[in-house]
Amino acid sequence: MRMTGAVAAAAGVFASAVLLAGATVAAVADDFESARQALVREIERDVRDTAEYLSRRELDARVMAAMAVVPRHEFVRPGDRDLAYANRPLPIGSRPDDLAAVHRRGHDRPDRARPRLRALEVGTGSGYQAAVLSLLCEEVYTIEIVEPLGLQARERLARLGYRNVRVRIGDGYYGWPEAAPFDVIVVTAVAGHVPPPLLKQLKPGGRMVLPVGTRFTTQQLVLVHKLADGKVRTRQMLPVSFVPLTGGHD
Repeated sequence: MRMTGAVAAAAGVFASAVLLAGATVAAVADDFESARQALVREIERDVRDTAEYLSRRELDARVMAAMAVVPRHEFVRPGDRDLAYANRPLPIGSRPDDLAAVHRRGHDRPDRARPRLRALEVGTGSGYQAAVLSLLCEEVYTIEIVEPLGLQARERLARLGYRNVRVRIGDGYYGWPEAAPFDVIVVTAVAGHVPPPLLKQLKPGGRMVLPVGTRFTTQQLVLVHKLADGKVRTRQMLPVSFVPLTGGHD
């Protein structure tokens, strides 16, 4: 099945929603405020258009509120600022609605009213998704394999005041063992399988969202749920397109 633009968009929004749970998000005002609000409305339309994939017609209001205040223009190159709130991928970043789709799934939890979640992100990129997560999780750990990108993201997140985010330079396939277990894990690059180290670091009751497939075949956004007894359930959510997960692993 060929992935439409709306489906691709919803994938990211869906991914972001997986990681977030119940914090209050403060409003911010700047020259891009109206553009952010327009982007949120577009994402809401995309979610309705892809309800058959996401099994819902709307995303958690807290996820949308977070995306409505994070200044995406701070996470793109200066020459791309005018496009920062277009629902499209930009250099070193994913489509905003792809991110939102990822976040939603991890927060279908009985304790969703509590923000005391520890999240792991594999693939920091510009740091935009980590910023969104930081508004809705108590602790965010994010790993970037490309050192210059990771260092830039660390500086940017610190400058913008996202103090509950820790950035590591390394191979995200192996996770962050000393910070485990994680309530939520989000992988922003496609792997041929669910990485065993990440599955091991997922807390019982926790959820992981990642694209599974190869660069040249159909990829699926997959939800992994580790049950309280340690058993694992997986569910294919929707077709997506992500860059490969790189590193020294098979």
